[in-house]
Amino acid sequence: MEYEDKAGRPSKPPSPKQNVRKNLDFEPLSTTALILEDRPANLPAKPAEEAQKHRQQYEEMVVQAKKRELKEAQRRKKQLEERCRLEESIGNAVLTWNNEILPNWETMWCSRKVRDLWWQGIPPSVRGKVWSLAIGNELNITHELFDICLARAKERWRSFSTGGSEVENEDAGFSAADREASLELIKLDISRTFPNLCIFQQGGPYHDMLHSVLGAYTCYRPDVGYVQGMSFIAAVLILNLDTADAFIAFSNLLNKPCQMAFFRVDHGLMLTYFAAFEVFFEENLPKLFAHFKKNNLTPDIYLIDWIFTLYSKSLPLDLACRIWDVFCRDGEEFLFRTALGILKLFEDILTKMDFIHIAQFLTRLPEDLAAEGFFASIATIQMQSRNKKWAQVLTALQKDSREMEKGSPSLRH
Repeated sequence: MEYEDKAGRPSKPPSPKQNVRKNLDFEPLSTTALILEDRPANLPAKPAEEAQKHRQQYEEMVVQAKKRELKEAQRRKKQLEERCRLEESIGNAVLTWNNEILPNWETMWCSRKVRDLWWQGIPPSVRGKVWSLAIGNELNITHELFDICLARAKERWRSFSTGGSEVENEDAGFSAADREASLELIKLDISRTFPNLCIFQQGGPYHDMLHSVLGAYTCYRPDVGYVQGMSFIAAVLILNLDTADAFIAFSNLLNKPCQMAFFRVDHGLMLTYFAAFEVFFEENLPKLFAHFKKNNLTPDIYLIDWIFTLYSKSLPLDLACRIWDVFCRDGEEFLFRTALGILKLFEDILTKMDFIHIAQFLTRLPEDLAAEGFFASIATIQMQSRNKKWAQVLTALQKDSREMEKGSPSLRH
């Protein structure tokens, strides 16, 4: 065209085919064009019946599309309203916790109003403070003691990294190899703690904090050392507390009877906890209990991982924190009530499974659990058997176990 212009000859107008090609290249044809427009001139015209049929199909498609758009708009509106209600509810709860409950903790923490708020979930901004108060500090651990334990842990890390083998007096009963293995296990487990968050792994913002809490604990309790599962508990605390306070809560939490039984692998006491759990299992879910018995599925197969990590590894983090809220309120009983709530929630599915599939399902729970349905299931669980509560059943079983051990040396562990 440029050559023709320069030569003074008029340029030819583009052909209809070129126009069509241009339109195809740059303007996508609409559904209307495909259905309603006439066929090209070089093709036979649409019969009237076919044209009418296409018009009806198009109108039906438009109606369906409008319905979908309306449904999607209603869904988004509902989500927005729910989010606004949730944010308003959390905001009101924060004010209540900060202005009414926390300043009067000793007199209010066990009131009905506070217990109801607790069940609904503690607002994240005050969760750490409430957990610290609820867990308590019976061990009287101070920030200074944490600093001492952390300094000792760092000294050991340096010693092992340089090949040192000195053994401190207070650790004379524990070999250097055992302590080194424990410290190495901490490194390995930190990288596997909430890997999807990418905040506890090497280079992440919380890596050193988690390493410090776990290392300091191995120095504070060398008789316990580091046990797999501890990293998840410490990580949840670190997300809600500063490092020293997380260490204080962590040490006191692990000092509770149930946690100490599991982390020190006290087989006799662990079996007693399992036996107590089965009493309430049979009471609440007799059909599923019989199915588990038939398939020889014992509580240790699924309970150990749940108890070791306080559900933080098995459930979505926000849901696990809700479990922790009520656990801090009700103690160890709630851990086993939660387990029964899970079994209740999936009872219909589990009764149709065999041993292998039940074990696989319970060790890898669905990730899309809705909090309200989950807690509604837990709420249906009754922790009372023949007028005996959890603590009474557990105490009676412990007494029976001790008497059996005294009477039969072969049963001693």
